Amino acid sequence: MAAKKSTNVRSLNLAFGLLERIAPAVGVRMLNRLWFRVPAVPPTIRRPRGEIPAPTPFEVGAIRGQSYGDGPPIYLVHGWGGWGLQLAAHIQPLVDAGFRVIAYDAPSHGDSAPGREGKGESTLLELADALKAVVAAQGPAYGVIAHSLGAPATALALRDGLEVERVVFIATATDFTETLDQMEAFLGFGPRIRSGFLRRFAARFGPMDSFRMDAVIPEMAARRPLPPLLLIHDRSDTETSYQGSAEVAARWPGARLETSEGLGHRRVLRDPDLVKKAVVFLAERAPADRRSGRQERMRG
Repeated sequence: MAAKKSTNVRSLNLAFGLLERIAPAVGVRMLNRLWFRVPAVPPTIRRPRGEIPAPTPFEVGAIRGQSYGDGPPIYLVHGWGGWGLQLAAHIQPLVDAGFRVIAYDAPSHGDSAPGREGKGESTLLELADALKAVVAAQGPAYGVIAHSLGAPATALALRDGLEVERVVFIATATDFTETLDQMEAFLGFGPRIRSGFLRRFAARFGPMDSFRMDAVIPEMAARRPLPPLLLIHDRSDTETSYQGSAEVAARWPGARLETSEGLGHRRVLRDPDLVKKAVVFLAERAPADRRSGRQERMRG
């Protein structure tokens, strides 16, 4: 498998290097397909680790999901190429704390069918719309826990009017030009393909910089007070920059930042101490109709 992957990478590097010189427009189309392609994850990998309560399945259009427990709803929002039960370590503690937990797979992710972008493809805007659609079907959100690209998707949904009382962002993606930088280094294309792709992106969605979290936060704040936010990020994360979360914490009034070391981009979702911090944060000012005594047990 490793040899095959290495061969594929070399082939892509050769192809993009050649197209950069002689046919950058073709390279732009190739990069566009790769940018919006959702990586496939086998069902065996998507199985949750550990025990979780019995689910109540639901569907909202192309979206498939499950709910657990009773109480104020907490929505689990996965990132690019992720799935709802990637955040499963939070389910039982949240249910024990008196919350109802809603996990779902965005279109073309996990068990969900393709959405408006077609088979195997999606966009950040489609992830934001998926959250809004699930909340509309499952009930007003008390809280959201969002991972990676799920965090800016949640921010866009908030900008567009989604009401949430408390928010947790884990390993949030904050600047998509950083992702483009990583792809440029990995695939070996150059400035001609890069600039052509950015023009194509802007023609459809607007400038890529307009999706930076430091651009979206003021747009949200102009419409309503921002909800309390807890950011969790591992300092050794190589997929999303810890510094990005630090900048969000500085710009988001009252935000808190919790850090770890050595967990990377995904194990941070399963660390018991960080899971507890997220649950306690969500339970701090939870509605009084939660079942009695559960908040106290979480703090014990």
